[in-house]
Amino acid sequence: MHQKTESWEEHIYVLKVITGMFLPHLQISALEEECFSKVLPKVVNVFDRLIEEITKQVEGLSSQNTEVCLFLRNILQVMVQMLEILSGCVRHVCSLEEPPVLNAIRSLPSCILKVLKNTFHHCKESEVVYCGRLSLVGDLLQGLFKEAYSLQKGLMELIDRISLDNTASEDDISDIVSVIHSLLDFCSVISNLDIALHANTWKFIIKQSVKYASLVEERLRHGDITSGLCGDLLASFQSCMELAEPITQAGLKHPTTSPEYKLFQKTTKMCRFFANTLVHYIKEFKAFLPKSCSRFHQLYLQIVSKFPPSLCAPLLPTPLFEELNGAALVPMDALLSQLLLLRSFAEAVLNPCQQLSSETELPHCLLLVSVMGQITSQPEETLHLWCDGSQFPEDTPRLPLFRALFQSFRRCSLERRVPVLLPGVMIKGQAQGKVTLHHHVCVTLCACVAALPTEHLPLLEHCLLEALLQPDTQTALLATDVWCFMSRYGSAELCLHHVHLTAHLVRWCSRECYQLSHLGLLLRRMVFLMTPNHQMELVERFPPAQWENLPVWRHILLRALSQDARQRVEAGIITLTDTIVRDWQQAGYKLGQLDNVNIALLSLLSVVRGESSEARFALSAQRIVSELWARMCPNQVQTHPIIQCTLRLLLSMSAILVKSIDTQVICQALVCVGALVSQKCPDDLMLAALEFLASLGKVFIPNDSQSQVLPRLSELFGSLLAERSWLLHQHALEAFAHFAEATNHEEVISQSLSSEETKNKVVNYLSKTINTQEMPETRLQRVRLETPVLEQHNNRLETEETLAKNSAACDDRSTANTEPCPKRARQETSVEEEYRRYLQTAESAMKALRTLAEGSTADTTAPTPPQWVTSRLQELQAVITQLTTSRSPNS
Repeated sequence: MHQKTESWEEHIYVLKVITGMFLPHLQISALEEECFSKVLPKVVNVFDRLIEEITKQVEGLSSQNTEVCLFLRNILQVMVQMLEILSGCVRHVCSLEEPPVLNAIRSLPSCILKVLKNTFHHCKESEVVYCGRLSLVGDLLQGLFKEAYSLQKGLMELIDRISLDNTASEDDISDIVSVIHSLLDFCSVISNLDIALHANTWKFIIKQSVKYASLVEERLRHGDITSGLCGDLLASFQSCMELAEPITQAGLKHPTTSPEYKLFQKTTKMCRFFANTLVHYIKEFKAFLPKSCSRFHQLYLQIVSKFPPSLCAPLLPTPLFEELNGAALVPMDALLSQLLLLRSFAEAVLNPCQQLSSETELPHCLLLVSVMGQITSQPEETLHLWCDGSQFPEDTPRLPLFRALFQSFRRCSLERRVPVLLPGVMIKGQAQGKVTLHHHVCVTLCACVAALPTEHLPLLEHCLLEALLQPDTQTALLATDVWCFMSRYGSAELCLHHVHLTAHLVRWCSRECYQLSHLGLLLRRMVFLMTPNHQMELVERFPPAQWENLPVWRHILLRALSQDARQRVEAGIITLTDTIVRDWQQAGYKLGQLDNVNIALLSLLSVVRGESSEARFALSAQRIVSELWARMCPNQVQTHPIIQCTLRLLLSMSAILVKSIDTQVICQALVCVGALVSQKCPDDLMLAALEFLASLGKVFIPNDSQSQVLPRLSELFGSLLAERSWLLHQHALEAFAHFAEATNHEEVISQSLSSEETKNKVVNYLSKTINTQEMPETRLQRVRLETPVLEQHNNRLETEETLAKNSAACDDRSTANTEPCPKRARQETSVEEEYRRYLQTAESAMKALRTLAEGSTADTTAPTPPQWVTSRLQELQAVITQLTTSRSPNS
C-alpha cells in the first residue's frame, strides 16, 4: 500500500501505520532492510513533490481565493505530519537500550537531512515564495520550522550515540562524513533563521569532526568548514557593530539597562562562540589548513581594524567595548598562537606582493609586532620560518620578519602622524600608559633582538641597514633606535664594528643623497656608546686631519668623545680647515675649490657647536669665520648655489660664536642678510639667517656701531615677521622671541613691530594664544590628504636612486665590454657658450669688487684698499678697451 499510494492523505495514513504499528516490533538489525530502506526514499520524493506543488499554486494564493488557500494549508499540514513521523522514527531508535549501529539505520540520517534541507530553505525563502501573503500560512510555516528544529535536534542526539572505532567500515566512515557535510550546508541556510539552531549545528559539526578525527580528517572539507566559521564570525561581529551604533548615538548613561543592549549582548555571545570554535578547529586540524591561511590572515586584519587604535574604529561606550573585546579581539591572540607554526600562514603574512587597504595597514603592522613578541619562545624551526625569509627559488616568496615589519611601519604613515596610541609596557609600580606606534614597535623589536640567537644577527643587520637607507625618516629613526640598542646590548667590539661600518658608509655617500642624514644620525648616537679606547681607535682609523675623513667627523658630537680623543679631533679639524681656507685664498678664491671649503666648514661647525675644550681652537674658528665673512658678496650668493652653502654655514657658526665676533663682522653679516632677504633667497638660507639674528640678543652693540647695526636689525626682523610663508613666519616669531628675551637693545623690539598686524601676531605668539582650533576630524582629514603627497615624494626619491644605480651599472657593463679608447675625445663647446661663461665670471668678480669698495668708502673705520688695487684696475680697463675696439666676436 505504501509503495503504490499516490494520495498525500493515504500516504500519511499508511506511513503512520508502518511507523506506529510495525516499527516497534522490528529488531534493530532489521530496521534498515525491512523498513527504512524501503519507506524513507519515498518520503523524500513525496516531500519534494509537496514543495513543488506549493511553488505551482502559490501565485493564486489570496484571502479571496479560499480554495487555493485551503489547498496550500493542507499541503503544509501534511509536511508537518511527515516531519512528526520522522521524529517518531528517531525517538524510537533512541529509545532502544542497545546503542544503534550506523549500518542498521543508514537510510534514516540521509533521508532526514534531505527533508530538513528542503524545509529550512523553504522557510528562509518564505517571504519571496508567498509574495507578501505570508500571513495566510504563517502559523503553519512556524509550526513547520519548529518541527524541523525538533527533528534535527533529535537526529543529532541519535548520531551522537553512535560510536565508531578504528575498525569501522568504509561505508560507515562515508556516512559520518556525509552527515557532517550535509549539516555544514545547512549552516548557510539557517544562519538567519534561529541563533540557537545555528550554534548547535556548528557545535555538532565540530564535535563529530574531532570525535572521529583519525577516521575523517582526510575526507572533511576543511576549507569549507573554516570558511563557514570565518564568514559567520565576521557576520556576527558586523551585527554587533551595527547594534552598538544606535546605543552609542543614544548617549545613554547606563547602556547596559537598555533593551538594545540585551540583543547586543546576545549577539556578542555568538561572536565569541564562533571565534572560540574556529580556534578549537584550527588547533585540531591545523595540518590540513594550508589553503585557508590567507583567509585567516584577512580575518585577523578585518577584526583588528575595528578596534582602537585603528582610525576607522568606532568610539564605543566602555561596557560595549569590553564585551566586543572579549568576544572578538581576545580570541584573535589565541588564533595567532595556533597559526604561528604554520608555514602557509607565514607565507601569507610575509608575502612581499600582498595588497592591503588603508584600513588594514595598521592591523597588519600590529600582527607582525605580535608575531615578533612570540617567536623567540617558539621552537627553532618556527624562528627560522619567520626570520629567514624564502631561501630557495622554488619557495613561495616571503620576506624576513624584520624587513616586513619595517616596510609595514613605513606604510603606516597616517597613523604615525596623527598619532595613534597603544597600551605601553606595564612597569612595576606605575600605571600603564599610552605610547605611540613608534614606541610600541621599538620596544617589541628590541625585546626580540635581546632574545635572538646570534645566527640571525647578520640578517637583522642587513634589514636594519636597508630600513636606514630608505627615504622615510621615521622608519630610518626606528632602525636607528633598534641598532643603537643592539650595539649597546651587545659587546663593545660589536659597537666598534658597527661604528666603523657606518663611518665608511658616511664617507662614501655624496652630500646630495638623503641617506647621508640617516647614516649621520646613527653614527652620532653610536659614538656615545663606545669605550674611550675604541673612540681613540676610531680617531686613528679616520684621522680628522685628512680631508676625506671630514664628512665623518661633521656628524659626530664632540662632547661624546673622551677628553683625549676630543682634543685630537678638534686639533685635526681646525688645522685642516685653516689649511684648506688658506689654499683657497692663495688660489684667488676660485669657485672650483669652494666645495672643499664647505666640507671643511661642516666639520668646523661640529667643533664650534661642541664648545671647544681649548681656547686656542675657539680663537682659530673665530678667525676663520671672520676671514670668510669678508669674502661674502650677496650678488654672488644669489648666482652660485655653492656660495649659498658657504653662507649658510657661516651664519650657523656666527650664531654660536656671536659673543666673540667683532662688531664689524656682525655688520657685514647683516648687510649680506639684508640683501638676501630682498632677493628672496632659498628657505634653508633664511632659516640660518634667523638663527643668527636670534643670537644677536646675547651681545651688546657698542655705541659707535649701533647706528649701523640696530636699524638693519629692526628692518630685517620687520621683513621676516611679515613673511607669508608659514615656515619662515613661524621661525621668525621664534627667533624674535629669543632675541627679545635676551637683548639689551629694547628699541629694536619696538622698531621691528612697525605694523599693527605684525605686532598682534607677535603678542599672540608670546602669550600662546591660538586663534583657530583645528578639530580632530578636520586634522585627520588634512593629514589624510597630505599622506599621499609625502609617500609620492619618498617613492620618487627611491625611483631616482634606482635609475641612477641602473645607469651606473649599465655604464660599468658597457665599459667592461668595450676596449678603452687610446685617447679621450675632446668635448666640443660652442664659441658662444665660452664667451658667455667667461663674461659671467668676470661680471661676478667685478660686482664683488664694487661691493667691497663701497663698503670701505661708507665705513671710515674699515681698512683702505691696498695701493696695487688701483694699478690692477687700470690694467683691466685697458684689456676691456682692447676687447671692445678689436674685431667683434660675431664678425
